[in-house]
This record gives sequence, C-alpha cells and structure tokens, in this order.
Amino acid sequence: MSTTSRTLRSNDVFKDDLVVLGIETSCDDTAAAVVRSDGEILSQVVSSQADLLAKYGGVAPKMAEEAHSQVIDQVVQDALDKANLTEADLSAVAVTIGPGLSLCLRVGVQKARNIAATYQLPIVGVHHMEAHALVARLCDKDLQFPFMALLISGGHNLIVLARDLGQYLQLGTTIDDAIGEAYDKSAKWLGLDLRKSGGPAIEELARRGDAKSVKFSVPMKQHKDCNFSYAGLKTQVKLAIESKNINAGIPFSSASIQDQGLRADIAASFQRVAVLHLEERCERAIQWALEIEPSIKHLVVSGGVASNQYVRARLNEVVARNSLQLVCPPPSLCTDNGVMIAWTGIENFRLGRFDSPPPAIEPDGCQLDLRPRWPLGEEYERGRSVARSMRTARIHPSLTSLTQALQDQCS
Repeated sequence: MSTTSRTLRSNDVFKDDLVVLGIETSCDDTAAAVVRSDGEILSQVVSSQADLLAKYGGVAPKMAEEAHSQVIDQVVQDALDKANLTEADLSAVAVTIGPGLSLCLRVGVQKARNIAATYQLPIVGVHHMEAHALVARLCDKDLQFPFMALLISGGHNLIVLARDLGQYLQLGTTIDDAIGEAYDKSAKWLGLDLRKSGGPAIEELARRGDAKSVKFSVPMKQHKDCNFSYAGLKTQVKLAIESKNINAGIPFSSASIQDQGLRADIAASFQRVAVLHLEERCERAIQWALEIEPSIKHLVVSGGVASNQYVRARLNEVVARNSLQLVCPPPSLCTDNGVMIAWTGIENFRLGRFDSPPPAIEPDGCQLDLRPRWPLGEEYERGRSVARSMRTARIHPSLTSLTQALQDQCS
C-alpha cells in the first residue's frame, strides 16, 4: 500500500481503460494476472508448489522462495502473452507486499519494481487480505460498502467489517493456528495426498465418514468473542489418530478398508467441528456488525478454505438466518491468485493510492517495502481477545490506520 497519494490525470480516473498487472508471491503459489478496470480478466496464470508441499509436509520458506525465483519471469510473461499485451500496454503494476513470508514476498516485489522501473509505470503495494476481500467486488458488481468479510486460509482467519476501501474494523482474528493450517496438518497425519493440498483432501475423505463418530470439542466455547483458535483442535485430531493406531506413514491409498474407514470418520468429525467454530464466530460477528452498520447486506467469504463446498453450505445457512446474502468468489479466485492483486491495485489506483515508478537503477542494499506482519484493520473493542496466545506483535501499522493518515494529510 502506498503511503503517499499521487494526483491522477483526470482522463485516467474516469475512463474504464486501465490495465493492471497483478503479481502474488506471498506464500506457496507464484501467480500473475492482467485485469482491465471494467472487470474483464485478460489472463490468469498460477504456478503451484504442490509437489514441494507434499515433499516437506507444508511450506518450507527457503524452498518456496527458490521455487518462486525459478518461475516468476515465466509466469509474468505467460500472463502478458495470454492477455496479448506487452509491459508497455500496462497502466500500472500491483504486487503483494504483505502479509506473508518475507522471503517469498521479496521475489514478487523485486519483479514488480523491475517492470515498473523499466517501463516507467506506477506501482501499487497491495495488502494480501484486502485483496481476498475486494475480489468479490470484481465478481459481484452490486457489492457495495459496507459489507462483512470472512477471510479463511492456511495462515489467516479474519472477520472484518469493510466500511470503505482501506477502512476495516477487525471483529475477530486468529489467536494461534488458522483453519487452513488445521486442515493441512490433519491431512498430513491421516496420510492423505497433499499434492491437492490438505483442504480438498480432507473434504473429499470426509464425505465417506461419520461426522459424529469422534467427539471433538468445539474451540473457545467459553470465549464470547469472535476470535478463532485451531491449535487445540489439531491436538485433538492427533490424539484421535494415535488412539486408533493409525500409521500416517502408510498412505491412505495403501491402508486397509477398516483403516480407511477410521481415517474417514476422523476427517468428517474434524471438519464438522472446525466449521462449527466458524459458524459460531460468524453468528456473533454478524450481530456485532449489524449494531455498528445496520445497512449491511452481504457477507463475503474468501481465501483458500472458501473453496470448500461444505464450508460454503454451512455459512450460507448462517447468513440466511440473519437475512444476509453470502458472496463467494469462484474457487479459482479464492485461492491465492494474481487477479485479486490486480483488481485491488485498480481500486486503489483510481483513488490515487500508488507510488511513482522506481528509479531505473536502485542502489545496492535498497530496502524493499515488505510487510510480513501487517494487520488489515483496527481491532473492535469488544473483539479484543483475552487468550494468552494472542500474537500482539505488529511490525507495521494496520492498513486502515495508514489509509486514515493519508486522508488526514489530503484533507
């Protein structure tokens, strides 16, 4: 996110002819896309690190960085080629600068700055979680502020009230592990094929199991807030696997029929309780949000876990009970992708929130603007967690506070 506001040429801000390249390398997928400001997706390219995830049982930052470095040039070139454009046709470059793994973020930011410097293009630094929320506005043209957003992925659980572009009130967040992490670890311990990632693997297996066969307790029942915790549920899953003498070293496909049944029961029981935790927190968050902004009509659910059809179905019941509408981007736009970065770049660019092109030759040791820990919004007072495991370290001020400071400067 740019910390300075530039003045747009009047013919740029109103015409629907902006074309933005979006680059995303915050974690384990290398992605790029070209999007037009009228919402047309000209191209979308993703290079998956699924084989690395399967090999290491999760994200290994150094290996992920190396994988990004090997494919970033080709991914960006493919995105431009599929859009039938060159860099000279672009209006701006948007890139994820946080939150995420710093080693991985660096690869995308360096590539974006090289392009912007060479072709003298403005550059927009994008908040990864804001992009997950805003891509819904690309998919649903009727989605207006204010709205609620539940962002669920491998590294984040976040529920916010989106009041305006750059203005977010955090109702609940992850105090330890996110739901995607719980899915991934459970899939690993159950000996599932991680090349399709833990979420889809668990969801598929859960269809074969009895969701009430294993008695897992719902996290944080005693905490009347909207925060999320999955560390304890992960431990429960591990203990259940051990108690049934399941050997994760034996792949699911090679296990006996009886053993496969036990694994399916654990997967189904885990998924039921994991999503029930989401439901309970969302129910409370909706009530809080409606007290603050009674005009809210939509709950956006995005992030990798939002691809899960069971999750969507259960949350749709929650919003229906509260007379809201559920908005979920298609699965290809829920997982990390370049489209959401390009679109968020367009939304910010229109308001003049971008930086000038970088110098053609940057000095050695130049400090890149990377924000591995970067809160999206300011915490709602009632949502402050008393859980001891809450991570309070904030390396960077929240996106909302920066946006507010920008507006104060310009007013």
